[in-house]
Amino acid sequence: MGEYLGERAVVLGGGMAGLLTARVLSERYRSVVIVERDTIVGVAGTRRGVPQAHHAHALLARGQQILEDLFPGLQAELTDNGVPSGDLSGSLRWYFNGKRLRQKNSGLLSVSATRPELEEHVRARVVALPNVEVRERTVIQSLVATGDHSRVVGVRVTGDDAEPETILADLLVDATGRGSRSSVWLEELGYERPAEEKIKIDLAYTSRLFELDTDPFGDDLAINPVASPANPRGAFFVNLPGNVALLSQTGLLGDHPPRDAEGFLEFAKTLDAPEIHRAVRTAKPISEITSFKVPASVRRRFDKLRRFPEGMLVIGDGVCAFNPVYGQGMTVAAMEAAHLATHLDAGGVRPLRFFKEISPIIDVPWDISAGGDLAFPGVEGPRPLKVKMGNAYMAKLHSAATLDGRFTEAFFRAAGLVDPPTALMRPSLVVGVLRTARRVKTAGPVDSTVPTATIGQAPPASGDLAA
Repeated sequence: MGEYLGERAVVLGGGMAGLLTARVLSERYRSVVIVERDTIVGVAGTRRGVPQAHHAHALLARGQQILEDLFPGLQAELTDNGVPSGDLSGSLRWYFNGKRLRQKNSGLLSVSATRPELEEHVRARVVALPNVEVRERTVIQSLVATGDHSRVVGVRVTGDDAEPETILADLLVDATGRGSRSSVWLEELGYERPAEEKIKIDLAYTSRLFELDTDPFGDDLAINPVASPANPRGAFFVNLPGNVALLSQTGLLGDHPPRDAEGFLEFAKTLDAPEIHRAVRTAKPISEITSFKVPASVRRRFDKLRRFPEGMLVIGDGVCAFNPVYGQGMTVAAMEAAHLATHLDAGGVRPLRFFKEISPIIDVPWDISAGGDLAFPGVEGPRPLKVKMGNAYMAKLHSAATLDGRFTEAFFRAAGLVDPPTALMRPSLVVGVLRTARRVKTAGPVDSTVPTATIGQAPPASGDLAA
């Protein structure tokens, strides 16, 4: 680039949102400092600051595209390191409302990397940037502002028995995630807290790794029975290298998957994909059972504030923390980071304008996840006509997708945040959905059972349900 926007930018948090933000800022500030309480450089496994890393993660198609733009060759690097990938709607086996969707390639890539794996590769790219410094094992104490509190000029930190110090910054970005203290910091500086929109879901993930002695996957990367009002229990069963699979089971509204071995398997028996239980009941557990709870989805409306200090931004889960079953968090953070580059190039840091500009980015996934959650009668929240009609139409679309893969493809192009939701309302598609859904209703239930092969044998053909 030409001239820098400033001497130093400081990013609070070294997770995915922080790493992507640092990558964008590295081209626009002379130096970038990442402040992180954990040890992260060279760490290949899970870490304390990302307890959800034990569980299945998804990088939606739009997120994968942005990561490849920011880090050219990243996908090839992941492939060379044995990370499998395939088509989002053609290589993953999805169940909605108890029925298996017909698979059809969409041209959108799904990367079957664990969260620690993906973060490790992205972090290595960011740390290698010559003007990026990582301050590990460093705890944030407070923000540092001008005397009139109109501008944030740095952050007060301490770590590893060191004396507290101030790191000065021309721009400070809070990427600390769900536990962000930005609302508290604003109040301490005399600003209004952002209003919060919450949808209480009382969700829990419970996960375990297994070494398989059968092959339930065939050519598929994952088997994903999605929770529905009829069966609020869901799972993500991910095919990993070496006959290993990660089973992350989910339960809403307090119906949490048990953490004992017997209860975990009994929960798997209730899933809408029976091949999962058949596979894990004889498999060898190779990890402890871990759990992660999410009380609510939370959107903080920074975009509605009238005052905000200069020199500071918030990004990622600190702005909006979604229900993780929709796999939107990393992708939305990537979209926000990509827009940060556009924002800065158009006139430097303007916090209130930035928050208003990323609001439409958040609107779409928030409507998808909030609308999906409100389909469950036990989830509290207003259900305007838009939500009721949207959920009714999605039920028909998923029903139609059990017979015709073009509806599966259309759905995942929108769910992957590549196509706008309005693409699902094209007249020709709506007519096709309604006609096909009637055929499904007339024909009765679709047989979604999938035989399981022994390891070393060819997987059985999936007949009429194949892509």
